[in-house]
This record gives sequence, C-alpha cells and structure tokens, in this order.
Amino acid sequence: MQALRHYLLALQFFTRIPVTGRLAEWVGYSPAMLRASSAHFPGVGWIAAAVAMAIYAALAGLLAPNPWAGAVAAVGSTVATVLLTGGFHEDGLADVADGLGGSADRERALDIMKDSRIGAYGAMALVLALAAKLALLALLGAHSLPAALAALGERMCSRACGRCSSCAACRTWATRRAPRASPWRTRSVHARSRPLFSGALYPPRW
Repeated sequence: MQALRHYLLALQFFTRIPVTGRLAEWVGYSPAMLRASSAHFPGVGWIAAAVAMAIYAALAGLLAPNPWAGAVAAVGSTVATVLLTGGFHEDGLADVADGLGGSADRERALDIMKDSRIGAYGAMALVLALAAKLALLALLGAHSLPAALAALGERMCSRACGRCSSCAACRTWATRRAPRASPWRTRSVHARSRPLFSGALYPPRW
C-alpha cells in the first residue's frame, strides 16, 4: 500500500489527474515520500505517452482516409498530453531556453529560469519544438498509422527512461555530496517503494 501511495503522489506531481479529497488525505505528503515517489516517475511517463497514442489512433482512425487525418491526430494527441501534464515539460523547456539564452553567467541564468514570465528564447524554443513535433507526427501519419504510433511509443520509452536517468543523476549527486550518510538514507527511503509499472526500466533498490 505504501508503494501505491508513492505512485499516486508521483501522479499528482506530474499530471493533472485529480488526486484530491479523501484520496489525497490517504496518500499524504512529506519530503521523504516525495523522494520515494521518484521510483514511480517512469510509470507516470508511460501513462502520459499511452494517452497520446490512444488519442492519435482514435482520431486517425475516425478521419481516415482524409489527407489531413495525420495532422489533426498530431494536434489532438499533443493537446491531450499538454492538458494531462499541465504543460509541465513545455514549461521546463521554456525556462531552460530563457536561462541559457539570456545569460552566460550561471547565477544570472538561474535567476532567469526562476522567473515565471516567458521570454523570447523560451517562446522560440516552444514554437520550434512543437512545430517540429507536429510536422513529424503528421508526416509519419500520412505515411502509415503504425509508423506514427511507433514514434509515439518511442516517446513512451524515452519519457520513462528519461525519468530513470534523472532519478539516477539525483542519487549520484546526493551520494557525492554526502558520501557517508546519503547512500543508506536513500536506500532506506526507496526500499519501501517498489515501482508499480516501471520495474523493468527502473531498479527497485539502490
């Protein structure tokens, strides 16, 4: 049951899927639980990408053989994932682009990233990234539906593996910062939370 709490906390953090009311009270929250929930980040990525695949397949199937079916399906699947995640990844991309493009000074770049307003570099990065994604998905959809779904499936794996690598990087950083205490503390937290949907991609114990 503890693993389920950690998974729901990760779902609440990365998506707009409602975890409220009595369910939220049952899940609870603490900094230790948030650290433990990182074991389930890959599983959240699988859900987000699975939704994109389902929406794309449904729209492409309904609109076929219209030549614009692939483009409409690409837009629909992208809108669905943005609504599902609350634009979490897009917001991060814009922040990074503004920070790295706005200043070469480390502290100044971090200050820019903390600013909630979007700048020119962030806007350009978002437009170019979304345009490239939509164009490529539309092109693949025009070629064949399985090709487009395969590309979205690859995104599913990349989302999950990306969360695995970020968790591993955080663990490595913490170990180097506190080599005596951090490995045991990290292991004790994560040992209580085995991934529900990502055991094949993410090691349940560190």
